[in-house]
Amino acid sequence: MTISSHTADDARFLGPGEGEAIWFLRNRMTVKATEASTGGGFGLLESLIAPGFSPPLHIHRREDESFYVLEGELTMKCGDRTFRATAGSFVFLPRNVPHTFVVEGDKPARMLTLLTPGGGERVFIEGGRPAEAQGLPPATPPDIEALKRVSARYEAEIIGPPMAPTASHAAANA
Repeated sequence: MTISSHTADDARFLGPGEGEAIWFLRNRMTVKATEASTGGGFGLLESLIAPGFSPPLHIHRREDESFYVLEGELTMKCGDRTFRATAGSFVFLPRNVPHTFVVEGDKPARMLTLLTPGGGERVFIEGGRPAEAQGLPPATPPDIEALKRVSARYEAEIIGPPMAPTASHAAANA
């Protein structure tokens, strides 16, 4: 049996709204846990994501990525599977499988992103910037080359374009 050398001093508590706030693309991410704070176990981010936003199609080589949707509606793509995720949905995306998502409708989505093991959260931290205000960042074109560089440092790769909202949602928002 392995005996842990952790103590109560290793415990961590962040209240609502606490954590490092990052603007990453069209997201406001609050860093709740990092590889450093969990002994390498995981990274955890709470994200507020703009309506219609989709990250480029990408692959994580080192970690699995999981989402727990708190609010909103997303269409998710993993490999050749596409599915809808609404509040209360849990999604597990295994490493080495291309994936992306799009926020459907006219309201932001809010979700938890869990990266296991930890380390991949550095893509968001280093690829973003400290949030300058509450809420979502202003809409600006993404710097895809910079995103590719920071992704490569953490063994992630951008392999395709963002996903478009589904036709039924696009028509409803036209």
